[in-house]
Amino acid sequence: MLHIPSLLNADQVGQIHTLLSQGAWIDGAGTAGHMSVKVKNNEQIGEDDAAGLAAAAIILDALAAHPLFTSAALPAKISPPLFNRYQNGGAYGNHIDGAIRPLGAGRMRTDLSATLFLSAPSDYDGGELEIIDAAGTSAVKLNPGDLMLYPSGTIHQVRPVTRGSRIASFFWIQSLVPDAAQRAMLLSLDSTIQAVPAASEWDEHRLSLTALYHNLVRLWATVV
Repeated sequence: MLHIPSLLNADQVGQIHTLLSQGAWIDGAGTAGHMSVKVKNNEQIGEDDAAGLAAAAIILDALAAHPLFTSAALPAKISPPLFNRYQNGGAYGNHIDGAIRPLGAGRMRTDLSATLFLSAPSDYDGGELEIIDAAGTSAVKLNPGDLMLYPSGTIHQVRPVTRGSRIASFFWIQSLVPDAAQRAMLLSLDSTIQAVPAASEWDEHRLSLTALYHNLVRLWATVV
């Protein structure tokens, strides 16, 4: 799991809220799988809604410009961001995201799931994103504009919202490097490279680390 703070700034969050206020919220159960539909109680902006598409474009631009997201996810494909709203007890019980999703005329593998928080934590009670992994259960409730990345193979849920309204965006990433442990090592290596001082006496070390990084990507990447 990786918390990416301030993927969106306050102005971008405000633009998205303005757009979503013009969109049509529909029953979120329509996009749930045959098992997930039993535990899903929320609303979503329709996938073809013009306001939702405009808001999604803001997020995709921010993702493309964010070095930490690129380094952590190594994205090959990103699904169009969607938007959900939880209120009046709305929740999404324990579920796992499907391994394959449609993407345009083709399909994509879901290696990473992403939740981009758009509501301030003080605006609602409950609504924590709970993710279960080998280390246990993590409860996440982030500031607007913050992104949480987590493996799509984890069981997760959104706890009931008992006050206010929780609005978020969600989407999936197919990574160039499908293996989560390999991605984590590449992120650590890339972070180390970025920390090496930009001075001539360090150039040889930086080049050596950079060569190792790219050779590992070359070894592990799956390009389709």
